[in-house]
Amino acid sequence: MASKAAPSCRLVFCLLISAAVLRPGLGWYTVNSAYGDTIIMPCRVDVPQNLMFGKWKYEKPDGSPVFIAFRSSTKKSVQYDDVPEYKDRLNLSENYTLSISNAKISDEKRFVCMLVTEDDVFEAPTVVKVFKQPSKPEIVSKAPFLETDKLKKLGECISKDSYPDGNITWYRNGKVLQPLEGAVVIIFRKQMDSVTQLYTMTSSLEYKTTKADIQMPFTCSVTYYGPSGQKTVYSEQAVFDIYYPTEQVTIQVLPSKNAIKEGDNITLKCLGNGNPPPEEFLFYLPGQPEGIRSSNTYTLTDVKRNATGDYKCSLVDKKSMIASAAITVHYLDLSLNPSGEVTKQIGDALPVSCTISASRNATVVWMKDNVKLRSSPSFSSLHYQDAGNYVCETALQEVEGLKKRESLTLIVEGKPQIKMTKKTDPSGLSKTIICHVEGFPKPAIQWTITGSGSVINQTEESPYINGRYYSKIIISPEENVTLTCTAENQLERTVNSLNVSAISIPEHDEADEISDENKEKVNDQAKLIVGIVVGLLLAALVAGVVYWLYMKKSKTASKHVNKDLGNMEENKKLEENNHKTEA
Repeated sequence: MASKAAPSCRLVFCLLISAAVLRPGLGWYTVNSAYGDTIIMPCRVDVPQNLMFGKWKYEKPDGSPVFIAFRSSTKKSVQYDDVPEYKDRLNLSENYTLSISNAKISDEKRFVCMLVTEDDVFEAPTVVKVFKQPSKPEIVSKAPFLETDKLKKLGECISKDSYPDGNITWYRNGKVLQPLEGAVVIIFRKQMDSVTQLYTMTSSLEYKTTKADIQMPFTCSVTYYGPSGQKTVYSEQAVFDIYYPTEQVTIQVLPSKNAIKEGDNITLKCLGNGNPPPEEFLFYLPGQPEGIRSSNTYTLTDVKRNATGDYKCSLVDKKSMIASAAITVHYLDLSLNPSGEVTKQIGDALPVSCTISASRNATVVWMKDNVKLRSSPSFSSLHYQDAGNYVCETALQEVEGLKKRESLTLIVEGKPQIKMTKKTDPSGLSKTIICHVEGFPKPAIQWTITGSGSVINQTEESPYINGRYYSKIIISPEENVTLTCTAENQLERTVNSLNVSAISIPEHDEADEISDENKEKVNDQAKLIVGIVVGLLLAALVAGVVYWLYMKKSKTASKHVNKDLGNMEENKKLEENNHKTEA
């Protein structure tokens, strides 16, 4: 009975397999899987209680089936058909869910789950879709530079290993670039690897650039479909060097053209605003019509004042594109007359002039022995105190380092002049004799007693200031004596004598010589007195005039009667005024 039943069952199975149809209510079912992941396909058919076994197959393009997995419901055993592309990749679970590891593009097929009973065959088809995310797009074969107003290949955007194939888009500063005749040319290509069945997409961009594209970023993106829908991946930004012609030329002067002085070196620098900038220029010097060909700099050394003028530069191949700069070479001349060491005699006149010639107004400062003078020196009659070291210094404040100075060393010479004075001590026990000497070079002083010729060595001398000093002696003569003071320098020997009475005989003292400092004080006092007197005289004169005008305008009837009286009063007033004036 068993041997007979088995063939009968195999015959039924074969008939059911050949006549299997898709059950109503089971439509197309799609499983999306990422490349390399595991594809999981549920059977989608309720397992019947009288199930004999389950099988999975896929359909070839011509519709013929290829069985790949079998599972018995009774023995719980699983068998996988010998299909090379699915070797060691299949797993059929107890609920007849089929898993395919390491999903490949070739797995995109129509798979069918078949559950077989003694009476029927149940089928549930599943369509597998495999997706592969492309690599991040990259801009390659980039142009080293772009030129304005020229259509030139910018580069290529490439994205690899995509399935299905994607689409590439170009962007300028984040905005989509659309093809434009003569300005934007985009060529898209795709290529499939015959082994992996993955796509490589390439898009080349030809672009006509302008100066507005300077520092503008260019990017590209690839748009593709994945298991969860459409996605986009962007490339890194690319910025291109934009070449454009020079439209303007400028000239620079180093150092600053406001601070150039004679002896400086001038560097002219010519610049063009093109990219890349011009490397050569023509430089035009004042008075020279022909340009000098040079790099972008031209240097003049040790310039003089005659280098002042307009300097120009232009492009070599476009001389009309020119720039200019006016340069002033500042100068400063100083002439001091007289200068150096000058020797004059006391009382002489000495005109001094410091003449300045400069490119602009200069400041002038006079110094005497390192002390600033209020005004320039002028000597109508030289004094010893006028001697010293005079310096005339001038400078241009706006030009650093431009200053000049010359010096005059004035020597005032004079023959010795002597004046002797005497003074009795209040105690009456001694007398002080002073010999005041004036002269330059410094005279040497010697005291002698006339008659005996004795030299007096015990003397006291003052400091030598402004050509003056004194020597004094203190004596107590018992009899009348004559003292002689001798002063001698390189110019002359001068002698003066003074009679001095005995200490017991009273005599008139002579006033001491007034020092220069005291003289100045006396002069100041005299000036003050003169000013007061002049002020009083002017006040008296004004009072007299006012009174006279008042009297002239008086027209009373008693004018003629009291004429004499009025004249007497007027004369009295005038006498008082005259008296004040005399005072």
